[in-house]
Amino acid sequence: MTSFVGQADALEIIAFRLHNQEFCVKTTSIREIRGWAPVTPIPHAPYEVIGVMNLRGTVIPIVDLAVKLGMASTEASERSAIVVTDVNGMTIGLLVDGVSDILTVPGDRLQPLPQATGPSAAFSDGIIAQGQSMICFLNLERMFGADDPSEWGMVA
Repeated sequence: MTSFVGQADALEIIAFRLHNQEFCVKTTSIREIRGWAPVTPIPHAPYEVIGVMNLRGTVIPIVDLAVKLGMASTEASERSAIVVTDVNGMTIGLLVDGVSDILTVPGDRLQPLPQATGPSAAFSDGIIAQGQSMICFLNLERMFGADDPSEWGMVA
């Protein structure tokens, strides 16, 4: 395989939309992308968990990522997507408004967040300037820490 200078620093990301904002995660944490399908609600689940779905024989929680980030709840539609992730030994589906792109960007494009506060800042590794867009780079390992399975009553 031919390599180019700086390839080791390249970030492979998948970008998606939540309420007209762009976010991204590393492609290495993505298992698959699915179209929206109704989920089964579970009693006493955390507010951001909208339910569970059967993924080829495995029941996985579906998280409204907008709610997890402190935004208004996502209104699921036929344009919505579920990004299935493997994070900290758990398989979790993330409801997003839509997947916009899969990109490879130089690592030096990732800039630190400005003096920001709030839930998204705690879960972000920085901002990627891509053309006219600003894409918030999310850290799923921090977002879904080791305490989440017991909180949901689901152990991986």
